[in-house]
Amino acid sequence: MNKVVLMGRLTRDPEVRYSSGETATAVARFTLAVDRRFARKDGDQTADFIGCVAFGKSAEFIEKYFRKGMRMALSGRIQTGSYTNKDGNKVYTTDVFVEECEFAESKKASEGNHDAGPAPNNVSGSDGFMNIPDGIDEELPFN
Repeated sequence: MNKVVLMGRLTRDPEVRYSSGETATAVARFTLAVDRRFARKDGDQTADFIGCVAFGKSAEFIEKYFRKGMRMALSGRIQTGSYTNKDGNKVYTTDVFVEECEFAESKKASEGNHDAGPAPNNVSGSDGFMNIPDGIDEELPFN
């Protein structure tokens, strides 16, 4: 069995490219900084920086909604590979191929981790819900 579950923060915005051919497929590459369970003796937190790759709809979702500093939870599988670089040396790779991903914190919390624009005017208070104008109750489909 090959199953990986990770939660961490993106170290930079995802890099998305599209494959060539008849049906172009989105390929998103990003690095997730995953805190280690225990801190060092001096109290500093350490992290592992794990390369991740997503394809298709998952890649498009990541490109649209995730930015540097946002916390992401994902599951997938580890895949190893190798290639020969321009200097003729063989390079070995290990990546997590994303099968599922989701937000691991609220939008408000993630906005504190990077420079985001102001919240929309229709959001009230800190609960994140829109204000519904008075007298619109009869138009709502779930009364």
